[in-house]
Amino acid sequence: MSGIADVLSGFHTATGCDAAVWVADGEAERPRVLASTRPGTPPPIAWLPSPSAAPLAWTTEGVPALVKGIPGPRPAWLMVGPAGKDGAAERHLGYLMPAVSQTLQSALEVEHAASELAERYEEINLLYTISEILGRTVSLDEATARILEELSDTVGARLASILVHDPVRDELHSIAAIGTEASELPPVPCSDPCSISARVFATRHPIIAPPTTAICAADVPYRKGELLSVPIIWTGPRGGSERLGVVNLSARRSPFTAGDLKLVAAIASQVGTAIQNARLVRASIDQQRLQREMQLANELQLKLLPPASAVEPVARAAARVVPAESVGGDFYYLARLDDDRVGVMIGDVSGHGYQAALIMALTISAAAIHARSTSDPGEMLQELLSSVQDELESTEMYVSAFYAVIDRGAGTMRYANAGHPHAFLLDESGAFHRLPAIDPPMGMAASLHTAERPWNARSDVLILFTDGISDARNPDGGRLGEDAVLDAIRGVARREPAEIVDGVFAVLDEHVAAAPLRDDLTFVALRT
Repeated sequence: MSGIADVLSGFHTATGCDAAVWVADGEAERPRVLASTRPGTPPPIAWLPSPSAAPLAWTTEGVPALVKGIPGPRPAWLMVGPAGKDGAAERHLGYLMPAVSQTLQSALEVEHAASELAERYEEINLLYTISEILGRTVSLDEATARILEELSDTVGARLASILVHDPVRDELHSIAAIGTEASELPPVPCSDPCSISARVFATRHPIIAPPTTAICAADVPYRKGELLSVPIIWTGPRGGSERLGVVNLSARRSPFTAGDLKLVAAIASQVGTAIQNARLVRASIDQQRLQREMQLANELQLKLLPPASAVEPVARAAARVVPAESVGGDFYYLARLDDDRVGVMIGDVSGHGYQAALIMALTISAAAIHARSTSDPGEMLQELLSSVQDELESTEMYVSAFYAVIDRGAGTMRYANAGHPHAFLLDESGAFHRLPAIDPPMGMAASLHTAERPWNARSDVLILFTDGISDARNPDGGRLGEDAVLDAIRGVARREPAEIVDGVFAVLDEHVAAAPLRDDLTFVALRT
């Protein structure tokens, strides 16, 4: 308070009068002397006037003086003397009061700020410590355990817990605890009507429950006496918020205050950020792992498909499979059966994704076995159906399939078509001959049959594709259509099978543009 002392010293030098400033000191009977040019003991507080009262005449050490209350939030008084009959003391009191009042107010504000800062040092240090914990720690369990430990030490709570919401069970589960083991704390049902934790989570409003409040059975492990419960809420960058859990503090020797509630609410906000960040990190890791697994599955699936060279030198073939997802249900099979015969197959498992990929893998593996055991396409598909029947029934899926055995020496093509719509023979004149479905798809048909037609080894081309190609949509939702696919084939019909496949996919890519695929794409071309 050197500023007050300087003011009084200057006043004394200018006027020759003494002055003193007293301030109330807590519940003490007498005020304390803040600054003075005259020694003496102030009277009891009860004797001193209020700021609105007239100056009080008082005598200290036999010298008469005047005392008046100083306006402001804290009781204080200004004394000026000696007081003579000329009224000089009253005039000096009037001149000095504004300067003293302003200086005292500024000094008290500085003192209050310093006191407040000292009182809140531990809280400020706690916030800083928690920021460091969150900046250095990735593990949510580790971060919340350390945060709860720091928080309970600062607030003085011997029983504390952080509960996180489990949306599947709609329960609050403990992930960190002080005074007990988190793993031993039972979950709190969010629907519990008497649980304070459940109520705070549901309403998003903190509660200080006094010791006299009835303790709900669900809250017994979390509470001893008074309970401070604060919601953990994460606020998104766009203003939306999400309830994540609650922080509970209990078993404190003194009652919780509004300041404690504000502090815990600030910590709960940081905990909410930590929980949300941990979830995002975990989701990102899971997504990366899933992408790696899907990529691996795609690579393994493509390795099941035979190379186009499998039919050489009896035939020349080309094939391409593009799954709508990382894995799909489309497949083909090519095999050289002997010096004159080749087997060629295309299939489409209903749907796409993992289940379709599993059926595809089983089907193509079984096809490699059964194609060698019989030269009759109908019998081959029948045996194939027997191998995958149980899986088709358990998944309620089916497989459309076309399988042909081409004998260039005999000039024949025998085939079985189980519900596959896009199978064509392209002859030398450029005409397409549809090879229609003879039976329903595998999984829907009881028996499968064989058909036969001539094959011109010098000019005929076998064209097979799945409906993902003809049904491919552009960004406006328009279908490519079967006619557009056949027109694309006509333009390159006399070329090698690989060029036919390239020509079709060039038209397909132009049509689809940036639109996402809705189904798997498979195309096979073969000539002998």
